[in-house]
Amino acid sequence: MNEAIAALEAEGWSHIPLDTFSATIDPVFTRGEPGVSREVAVKTNPGMANNRADTVHGGAMMTFADIALGIGAVDAAGGPYCATVQLNYHFVRSVRVGQLVICRPQAVRRTSRLVFMRGLFEVDGEAAGSADGIFQYFSGPALRAD
Repeated sequence: MNEAIAALEAEGWSHIPLDTFSATIDPVFTRGEPGVSREVAVKTNPGMANNRADTVHGGAMMTFADIALGIGAVDAAGGPYCATVQLNYHFVRSVRVGQLVICRPQAVRRTSRLVFMRGLFEVDGEAAGSADGIFQYFSGPALRAD
């Protein structure tokens, strides 16, 4: 996997180290200017496989959608934190393990507390899925669940 990371970094992608649950789909990358031309990508790997070992599990794609749109929401809100309020993912086609999935998150609207996001998820320039989500942004280190 280090070779894949090095190859993508040579193409201008920056690896984002993930922790906790998000790390289950590492490695994730970004490139471009935050809030303007930001792209987010995931290099799919065997740990993301479905029961059929050659395709990526839908839950992994939804996790990536949450991360990609969340990065866009933080960009739109000026950071530093956001929490997912709602996320919808629409599967268009399967993704094979080893493929690079790219999303260009787009802020649709920002209110005083929420950012409405959408994104198209592509593999080799072809749509693999689409998502829309609502994110609450805040400045503190954690949002309580009560």
